[in-house]
Amino acid sequence: MSTKSVAPADAFLGGVWRENPVLVQVLGLCPALAVTNTVANGIAMSIAVAFVLIASSFMVSLVKRLVPSEVRISAYIMIIATFVSIADMTLQALAPGVHKAMGPFVPLIVVNCIILGRAEAFASRQPVAASVADAAGNSIGFALILLVMAGIREVLGSGTFLGHSVFGPHYEPWVIMILPPGGFFTLGLVLLLVNRFQRRRSAARLSAAEARKAA
Repeated sequence: MSTKSVAPADAFLGGVWRENPVLVQVLGLCPALAVTNTVANGIAMSIAVAFVLIASSFMVSLVKRLVPSEVRISAYIMIIATFVSIADMTLQALAPGVHKAMGPFVPLIVVNCIILGRAEAFASRQPVAASVADAAGNSIGFALILLVMAGIREVLGSGTFLGHSVFGPHYEPWVIMILPPGGFFTLGLVLLLVNRFQRRRSAARLSAAEARKAA
């Protein structure tokens, strides 16, 4: 893989959309499916992942020249695990109800493919500024998808948004939406809509290019 430096702005924008961790890289699906049954859980997971991803990318990029290649993965996991422990204990202290609802998925951030993947594929090869920008972009991209999925699932599955009633007392919730099948259905729907949008956009660009050639 090339070690050519990437501009921080390009790294940031790539993580938000062009290389969105869920929609394009198809990583981090476990928390995306498991904790998006409520918006509160989605927000908490997004913040935890953002903290761990940005902090670990900063640290990996900072010490990359000091870590022997033979133990780099083990070193990266230790760095990530340290920040995950901080995030887990902080969430447990500040929002114990949300921490309990999320179960084991906060500690499992240690093995989240987004975080380890960005550490190995990007932060270990790029300067600190680009690594932090890449981590921030991926964090925002991940959070956007989690919040979209959580909003859809909570509104349809519970009739609420952040615990506040949306449709009134007579609404009959679609209980399946807050269960695991609802997570798969919502993710599939989001992927379908995004792919359709991208195909239309590509077709429009192709038509515009052909029109320019014809002119």
